[in-house]
Parts: sequence; C-alpha cells; structure tokens
Amino acid sequence: MTRFTLLLVAATLAMIGATSTPAIAAGPANTVGAPVFTANGRLLPPKDYYHWVFLTSDLGMSYNENGSDSDHPPFSNVFAAPAAYRTFLKTGTWPNHTVLVKEFRGSATKGSINHHGYFQKGPVMSVLVHVKDVKRFKSGWGFYAFSGNPSAKAATMIPMTASCYSCHKAHGAVDTTFVQFYPTLLPVAKAHSTINPAYLKAETKGKAPSGQSK
Repeated sequence: MTRFTLLLVAATLAMIGATSTPAIAAGPANTVGAPVFTANGRLLPPKDYYHWVFLTSDLGMSYNENGSDSDHPPFSNVFAAPAAYRTFLKTGTWPNHTVLVKEFRGSATKGSINHHGYFQKGPVMSVLVHVKDVKRFKSGWGFYAFSGNPSAKAATMIPMTASCYSCHKAHGAVDTTFVQFYPTLLPVAKAHSTINPAYLKAETKGKAPSGQSK
C-alpha cells in the first residue's frame, strides 16, 4: 500500500461511525455479496467475503516511481462477489451492484521454517470496498473504507474529490477497475472487447500504468 493510500484509509476511517438505522439492500436480497446500505446511505461491511472469488494479491505495489523503503510492505488481497464474477465471465464487464473487496494485511519474513521471501501475517489492517450502483453514484462506482475490526460499523462513501476516482477512471482496464492486475479476468475482457481504449492505447505504447490491484 502506498503512503498516500495509508493516509487516505486513515482519514476515511476517521469518518466512519455507528448507525442504528435499519439497513436496506441495494441488490437482490438473496444474492450473496450484494451491497447493503443503511437508510441514510452508509455501506455495511461486506460479510464473509473470504467465501467469495479470490482475484489477486499484491505485495507493496505502488504508483509512486520511487516506491517504498519499507522492509515489510503490506499485502493486499482482492475478492469479488460470486454473482458479479460469474457475470464478468459471461460479458467481460461488471454488472450493477458489483462489490469488490480489497483487504490489507501485514507481511513478515521470519516465521516457522521460512528463510526467504514474504508471507502474510496478522489480522486485517483495513478494508477498501468498491461498489457499483449506477443509480446511487454519479460516476457509477463508490469507494468505502473500513477498519480491520470484524465489528466495524457502517461507513460513509469516500468523497468523489478523492484521487482514487480519477485514477481508476483514467487507468482502469475495465469499467474503472484495475482488471489489468487480475490475471484470470484480463483475457476474458480482451475476448469480449470491453477493455478501456485509453488503457489499450497506453499498453500499446508500452506505458500501461502499474500500481496496486483493484
């Protein structure tokens, strides 16, 4: 996670608060992984996303050309709601009410019998959630941040002025998402011709953006 991302998550987590308002489902009530919002528009933490479809992991990926000097860069793991994943395989793009979850965990080099390389260690540090809802969000997608606490409360949307929105719009391979970092889905998108033309142009020039997954 870049230093900027850490600061963004920290600032957003500060805005998260509890709510006693009954929740309403934005997607079909019987769909596993559908986003669930409170009556005042906060997103409830996705439940049991470990049972969703795993898309990718990264270790200390960064948009910054100078990278990070951390000896223990964080891992991130990305999961997609099952129904959204199945639709992507059929169409090459994400359906409405898609939920993508990116969790961050610490890394370690020493432990058990390991002598080289990194492995994931410790509890979830934070969670970023990307939700597609074309009626709720002006841009079609909204970002939310949660603490790693299993009892995390509902979160308010990260403001549209945050750079994550413009970055995803400019560099996302498919529908403002970083499918270029999902090795099992990029070929699907190419087969369905749903790749962002701007990304294809950058890739052709050998300047396809690199950075964090999601």
